Amino acid sequence: MRKLLLLTAMFCPLALADSLSVEPHSVLRLASKASTVHLERLDVADSATLILPASLVELKVDQLQLGRDARISVVPAQDGLRIEVGRAQLAEGSLITATGMAGTYERAASPGRNLDLRLQHLQAPLLSIDARGGKGAPGYVGLDGANGEAGGCTWGSASRGANGDNGGDGHDGSAGGRVRLALPADYPAEQIKVRLEGGAPGAPGAAGKAGKGGASKGCLVYRTEAGANGKPGVVGQPGMAGAEGELSVQRL
Repeated sequence: MRKLLLLTAMFCPLALADSLSVEPHSVLRLASKASTVHLERLDVADSATLILPASLVELKVDQLQLGRDARISVVPAQDGLRIEVGRAQLAEGSLITATGMAGTYERAASPGRNLDLRLQHLQAPLLSIDARGGKGAPGYVGLDGANGEAGGCTWGSASRGANGDNGGDGHDGSAGGRVRLALPADYPAEQIKVRLEGGAPGAPGAAGKAGKGGASKGCLVYRTEAGANGKPGVVGQPGMAGAEGELSVQRL
């Protein structure tokens, strides 16, 4: 398995640079609170990934080159991201991703980030963008019912097992992003692939198991009956799929 080299680039040095390169099979993250970046040249080599932070709202690149299976990964954020490129050359398998994050027990799923992508000149076998919404958080698992106490010769019959709790409902997936493309007039429409599906629904929470009834007990004169088992809980309901995003294409 290949190892990925994780690099962190601070904005201040980057702002003064004419170009930025991401080495093959490496990951470069722009760790910055700045909102805009302008580069004369950006090269993302084969199987490399450039991560754009949530704080970035505008990226201008005079010349962009994405290698084979290269990635530009956009971190989810409430504000959209505008990317303006003078001349772009994208190799086979390259991809721009702006997908939402899946929900967890602590936070809701986030939607795909809105993108405004302008490419003045484009050479690419396929322009591929993924702005799908994040998957909904799963429902909570129901607690199991407690087991009943065994019967006793001095205090009587065994107690009943407790019922299991119901599982929680899954949460809804988030919406896909809104993508606006401005492309050369001669770039074929069939070579544009944009995924905008809403996030998948969150899985339902499993039902809690029924508690077992208390055990019977044989006494000198009589025998106590076992307690009845409790009832299992009910499985929760799945969430709803997120809404599909929107795509608009302008020809330059």
